[in-house]
Order: sequence, then C-alpha cells, then structure tokens
Amino acid sequence: MIESRLTLPTVLVAVIMCSLTSPAQDQPSRVIVHWDKVIRTSQTTPTLQVVVNPPLQRGTPVHDNAFKSLHDLGADYVRYVPWLPYPKLGVAELEPPKDGSTSWDFSAIDPMTIDFLDATKGHSVILNFSTIPQWMYKTDKPVTYPADPNQVTWNYEQGTELRDPSMKEVADYFTRLISWYTQGGFTDELGKRHESGHHYSISHWEVLNEIEFEHQIDAKTYTRLYDETVLSIKKVQPDMKFVGLALAMTTDPHYFEYFLDHKNHKPGVPLDFISYHFYAVPTPDETPEVEQFTYFDQADGFLKAVRYVEAIRKRLSPETKTTIDELGVISADDLAQGETGHVARPIENSYWNLAGAMYAYLFGEMTKIGIDVAGESQLVGFPTQFPSVSMVDWNNGKPNARYWVLKLLHDNFGAGDQLVEVESPTPNNPYVYTIAFVTRDGKKRVLLVNKRDRPFDVSVVGASAGEVNYVDQTTGFQPPATATLSSDNVKLAGYSVAVVTLP
Repeated sequence: MIESRLTLPTVLVAVIMCSLTSPAQDQPSRVIVHWDKVIRTSQTTPTLQVVVNPPLQRGTPVHDNAFKSLHDLGADYVRYVPWLPYPKLGVAELEPPKDGSTSWDFSAIDPMTIDFLDATKGHSVILNFSTIPQWMYKTDKPVTYPADPNQVTWNYEQGTELRDPSMKEVADYFTRLISWYTQGGFTDELGKRHESGHHYSISHWEVLNEIEFEHQIDAKTYTRLYDETVLSIKKVQPDMKFVGLALAMTTDPHYFEYFLDHKNHKPGVPLDFISYHFYAVPTPDETPEVEQFTYFDQADGFLKAVRYVEAIRKRLSPETKTTIDELGVISADDLAQGETGHVARPIENSYWNLAGAMYAYLFGEMTKIGIDVAGESQLVGFPTQFPSVSMVDWNNGKPNARYWVLKLLHDNFGAGDQLVEVESPTPNNPYVYTIAFVTRDGKKRVLLVNKRDRPFDVSVVGASAGEVNYVDQTTGFQPPATATLSSDNVKLAGYSVAVVTLP
C-alpha cells in the first residue's frame, strides 16, 4: 500500500506534464488589443550596420545588389564600420610621418565609403572608422600588414599604450579623416593640404569599437580618448553628434557607470549616445532544431542586461540616447573560421528566418524598454568573415530573410508610434510574441513573431478584412508576402514574422 501511494502522485505528475506539452497547448490563441490604452510613445528606430568587406567593392557580384538594398531600405542611423581585418580598407594613414612626407591614402577606402554615403543620402548615419593606426601604439617592433587590401589579417591591432599620452595624435587623425569626407579635405601633420572635394553630411561619429577587446581599453582611458576626439572633431564640425563605448559585452557595468558620469568628462563634451552589442551564440554540438531555444533564451538574458544598463543611464545621464548597433547571431562554426583547414559548413535556409525572428522579438522588447536604435548586424558576411551574420547572399548580394524582416519592421513601425496594451492571449501561447501599435498615420498594427519552427494559429480580434504582411520559410529570400484576411485568424508558419494591419 505504501508503494502504491507513492506511485500514484508520480503517475499523476507524469500525466499532467504530458498534457502541458501536448498539441493541446498549440490551440489558437485569441489576441485582444486595447487600442485606446497607450503604454508609451515608441522612440525605437530599426536599422542595420554595414561592415567593410571585400565583397562590397565595386565590380563584385555582390556590390550592386547590396547597395541597392541599402538604398531601398531608407533607414536612419545606419552604422558604417571599416574595421581591423583589412587595414588598407579601414586605415587612412598606415605609416607615421617620415622624411618630410606622410602616408595618407584614401584610394582603397573611398570607393566603398562613397557608395555607402550615396546609398544613405538624406538619412542619418553613424560612421565608425574603428581602427587606430597601429603605429600610434607602442610595440616591441613595427606591426606589418598585407599589401593586398583584400587579404585578411587578425594581428594588426597590438599594444595597449599609445605613444602619445596626450591622445592628441589619435584625435587629430580622426579629425582629419572626418574632414576628408565633410570639409573637402584637410591639412596634414606637416602642413600639406590634401583635397578630397567631398562635402557629405555625416550626422554621427562613433568613437572606436568593442574597446574591451580591441587594445583592451579600460573605462578611464576610453573616456579620456573619447573626450579628446570629440573636442577635436567639433572644431571642424560643431553640429556632429557622437556615440560612445560600442561595447562588445554588457558584463562589466563599470564602463557605463564611469562613462555616463559627467564629472569624468571635460567641460563641453556631449554624451549624445551610448552603444553596445549582442550576438546569440550556440554551442558547437547544437542542431538547428535546438538553436531556436538557445537564441530566444539568450535574447531574454540580454534584455535583462539592457534594463540594467538603462537604469544606470537614466540615473547618470538621462538625456543620453542608446543605440544597440550590433544585434544578431554568430554560429559556432563561424567562431572556428580562423582554425587551419576550416571549411565553412552550409547554412540551412531556415536559419535566416530564425535569426530574423529573434531580431524582430528584440526590436519589440527594445521598443517597450525605450531604446532609441536597434541595429541588425550586418549587411554582408561571407565564408571566413562571419557568414552567419549576413543579411544578403554573399554570392550575389540579394537579400535574405534577415534583410526582409528588417524591411518589414522599418516599413510598418518606427519612432513616434503609440505602443498600446495587449491582453494576455487566451489560451496563452508563450511561443508567439505579440505587440501592438497605433502608427503615426493612424494605422492599427499588430506584430506577431513565431519563436518556434512549427505553425500556430492566432486570432487577432478585429483583423477580419484587414491585411497581413509576413516573412517566413515560404517567402525565403523573396520580399514579404501580403494577404487579405477573411477572418480574424492568422496562420503563422515556423519562424514567421507577421504584421497585421486592421481594416
């Protein structure tokens, strides 16, 4: 008898657990929106970053389609990053002044930068020439770099101590660089004028990138370098806005505590924006079926960090805005790309939809939190250079599902929309994310994100005769599909991102 008493509850628990995970849980959920109950006004802009890579050069199969996609998107706050693996594509003065001459050279840098600025003309941009010329750092011996602009190197950035402790040398370098594109040219260290003829409108400059990794810059040193750079650039472009930190991780709150404290800055130094990054990263042994759980779990963990950082920002510098300007997924295979003999694994088409769905979810939650810019990473990646972050096909530059999710969000939501109250769906489906807006032009729209690779039915009250635009595995690398709703019911395919517009 004792044995049977112990066994019965165990059986009941097993039955209950089975029922909780049975298909009954996937019954259609009913979404009711209280359109008159405004939670907050959105201040979140969906956008992306463009990282300088050889496939973006003129004459490649990628160039035309990729830059056309960037232009057609029409996004604001697009981040442009010439970076360390390609010194000749990102550093304009690769050698120190010597024997009465300098090494200033924009011949490899200009084409992509000009194409970027032309594609984003009329929109705000964030330029981040993230790499300090290596010769400005103290090292035991000079650091070499490839003669071929397209040859990758991961050893260009070395040293942790600048040769000029005043930091003026670095600040002047960045000031001359921005002057090349906005002021028609600059005068170099030896008094020689270099004419560019460029007079582009560049609204924002981000000071360095992932500082805790690149040269291992601590908060105090970075703040000093930020101040010197900002004050120097403002002499030639007083209306420039600045972005600070660009942290790879949010694990060390001291960076935010120190940088956002105005008493740690020189007088007149603005704190316009802070920035930081997030990538979901699976373990090497995860299958595509398992990754859907990992990505959204890690996204939830990151959102907790975002709320914590926001508490610091509001306490120390509430006027400062936030751009989270690298959001994406890095596959475990990409992290092994530097190993000898590594061959990139094929990426399943469903992956692009999963990564797109995670970005849409982050965009929705960041809107609730009040983040100003949500930047998807990145326009082009390719084998040996983080292919899993790409938003286009690296063979031809045509957009994949990650790009189309961004365009879907950009075309339907943005800063100024009214975020309104949504009742908890009945029955509750934790795998379908729901958020609703009254847009600036008065449209009533609901964003639905399917976090799982299986279909769900959702009933959006009042949606009948409305419209749904969606990206899923049936649309693939094509633009979002559109359908008229004959009822309130919306069918979501696996990893679908859908925008329902009520009639």
